[in-house]
Amino acid sequence: MRMSDDFVSVRLLAVCASAPDAELLRQGAAHAANKVIFSHVANAAAARDALAEGNIDVVLVESTLAERDMKEVFKAARAAPNPPGIVLLAPSSQEAAELVAAGVSDPLVARPTKLADAKALIESCLHLKVPSRVLVVDDSSTMRSIVRKILGGCRFPLEIAEADDGIDALKQIGAGKFDFVLLDYNMPGLSGIEMLPQIKGQHPRLVVVMMTSADDSALAARALAAGAGGFLKKPFYASDVDTILFASYRLRPPAP
Repeated sequence: MRMSDDFVSVRLLAVCASAPDAELLRQGAAHAANKVIFSHVANAAAARDALAEGNIDVVLVESTLAERDMKEVFKAARAAPNPPGIVLLAPSSQEAAELVAAGVSDPLVARPTKLADAKALIESCLHLKVPSRVLVVDDSSTMRSIVRKILGGCRFPLEIAEADDGIDALKQIGAGKFDFVLLDYNMPGLSGIEMLPQIKGQHPRLVVVMMTSADDSALAARALAAGAGGFLKKPFYASDVDTILFASYRLRPPAP
């Protein structure tokens, strides 16, 4: 990945036997918001050679590859000097869901059939390498430090900022370009549940994830009904955050 000020370019490799499918992905990459340097190979041996060069940021792999070939691609990706993010491409939404149900834990998407879907897929994949901006809002400095450490273990690169109360958080959100807000439910002064409709009213596309130590399903239902994009019960772990991020970026289908 190359970055210069706000300019980001990402190198994406598609391992795809179908030439028409590869061409659709290429067109999707050409229309993506970030510059994508797209390349395509049709088999595992060519993928291994491309990955050995060490300049691939994301590799999109057909899930229909033979098991031996799949293992070869994964091994080459993980052995690369700068290991890329790996996304599996399933033939259909149903087959993607079946793979999730079978225990596949890697990012997983269904094969696109239209240009708009291909563009959205490529842009989702880029989040594995292009950092997302996260604001952690909690009145406890200890908890903010814990959450920061948890976020550091996520599978997505994250740029983290902090706020210790609702007023500071609203100021930062108004002045910055955040992708996610992790918001404590119960804070003195302006509480998280009071902030949520304000944030969503001014920034409807911003994903707000509510955090709480209370073991109360009604709180989760209230937050989700108010527009929260997720709910985390403290203590939580990097895998719990990843689940929300995967869903937000549409990199895993819901289990059947």
